[in-house]
Amino acid sequence: MKQHLAILAAVLLALTAMAGKNESGQKSVSLADQRKAEYIFLQAQNEKLKDNFDAFYDLMSYAHQIDSTNTAISFYMGMCLLKMNNTTKERCEQGLALMKKHFEAQPEDLYETTFYSDANMQLGHPEEALRAIKLLNEYNPNRLELQLRLAEAYSRSGDYIQSNITYDSIAAIFGDAIQITSSKIDNYMALNDSAGALKEMRGLLATAPRNDSYNIAMSGLFQHYGMNDSALYYLDRAQEYAPDNGYIYLARAEYYNMAGDSVGYEQQIYNALTAEQLDVDSKLGVLLGYIRQQLAKEDTTQRINDLFTVLIQQHPHEARIHQLYSEYFFTKKDYKGAIEQLGYSLDVNPTDADGWRNLVILNMMDNNYPDAVKASEKALEYNPDNLDLLGYVAGCYHQMKEYGKAIETYEKTLARVDSADVERRANLITGMGDTYSEMNDSTKTVDCYQRALELDPANSGALNNYAYFLAQRGQDLDHAERMAALAVKYEPDNANFIDTYAWVFFAKKDYDMALLYIKSAVEKDEDNHLLEHYGDILWFTGEKEQAVEQWTKALEQDPDNELLQRKVKDKTYYEE
Repeated sequence: MKQHLAILAAVLLALTAMAGKNESGQKSVSLADQRKAEYIFLQAQNEKLKDNFDAFYDLMSYAHQIDSTNTAISFYMGMCLLKMNNTTKERCEQGLALMKKHFEAQPEDLYETTFYSDANMQLGHPEEALRAIKLLNEYNPNRLELQLRLAEAYSRSGDYIQSNITYDSIAAIFGDAIQITSSKIDNYMALNDSAGALKEMRGLLATAPRNDSYNIAMSGLFQHYGMNDSALYYLDRAQEYAPDNGYIYLARAEYYNMAGDSVGYEQQIYNALTAEQLDVDSKLGVLLGYIRQQLAKEDTTQRINDLFTVLIQQHPHEARIHQLYSEYFFTKKDYKGAIEQLGYSLDVNPTDADGWRNLVILNMMDNNYPDAVKASEKALEYNPDNLDLLGYVAGCYHQMKEYGKAIETYEKTLARVDSADVERRANLITGMGDTYSEMNDSTKTVDCYQRALELDPANSGALNNYAYFLAQRGQDLDHAERMAALAVKYEPDNANFIDTYAWVFFAKKDYDMALLYIKSAVEKDEDNHLLEHYGDILWFTGEKEQAVEQWTKALEQDPDNELLQRKVKDKTYYEE
């Protein structure tokens, strides 16, 4: 929420000035100012009821400036400090101190004391939270919600025994309930009291022996304590009483997973995903958990594909299934598979702007730039103001060697970018410089890079690309070195930037430094471009066999690269 910070800042200064003073040290407030502050306070409350939070904050700040002795005003001023955007720990503590004044004066106020207790709990003061809610319960001894808060406060303060005593008192007055039993079991588990937890669960189960949820819960508790035979017994009972409950398969899957039975686990996963009674959200959650587990084990078998096939057959028009399948392919770097599944998802939900954007990116990663442009055009129909998409189109045209269209698109995009958005403007101008470089227009290339750096001197992309441009031409290499060093400083893990730094040293014939940095780059990424540079630098350090090895590895990634073919085959490229 947005606030008018000028008034709040004035209040903060006043609070700081008042720090350490007692009530007697505060200035007296005239009766007229007291009434004025109360009137403004009422206005603030009305604005809050209408959800006009800006006005509420401003009016509360003004009321507190006039009369800081009114504890109700102090309380809501404290609330403002807690709810400010980007609030600090110091402000939160000031807010609690203001609220405490009202709590001490009127602890019976239901809303204010409840809020004060909750705020203390959230900000790491469980003892104060407990004190407040205990006192409020004394004023309101028969309110269920307050007694439940008291029991929870005992638990969060670490007094699990008193928490359970309070829950027993609640049950005696209001009757037992699954929420109470569940909370008591949590307390027993925190106390490592297995007998108490199992006794509590047995008591609940005795009230409804054929309740499948209760039997599942009993099974989970037994398994938690390593009593697997009993756990399986209650799972069997749950399935006997509710054979159509698809969630039992999930419970069974977790049972077999914890027991280390992978065959049983996978069978139950399959059963869960094919259960008609299980909703799509639950199935997607099951499948996501299973995928993560298999990827962690580097399992690349057909199992996951088979499960997706089953789900798609069951729910052919569920876009989220295709989205998850696309994400799975992406994790395997199978971009074509990811593109295909995302395409199916967009067929079902063509207004998914984020999906279209992702399709653009996937096509770019697959080096399919014409399809990336088509996807961008479609995405822009649903999100015409997305400047990132226009930037992608320009980059695609660059890769397609349609440099005129690339420059035109960059210019069109720049015209729509706010002048204050210097980073985006610098990135786009850098892209134009890259395009002019491919067009062999050195003058315009340098002009673009310099314009980008004038706008954003710390733009690492502009620094890197300008440095590489100069290194490739052997021009102004000291300047190139400084820019490359800055780019690496700003992004020390960027392998391409480290490669540029190495290449600048290579251009300066400082092969030892070039080798040092290219090794660092290749350790982070074995892209064919980096491997080729590694080979080039090795060649000039006299390690010619190792140079050919690196060129060969680069050629495996880019088999149509004629220059690499020549380096590997003739071994005379640098000798001619």
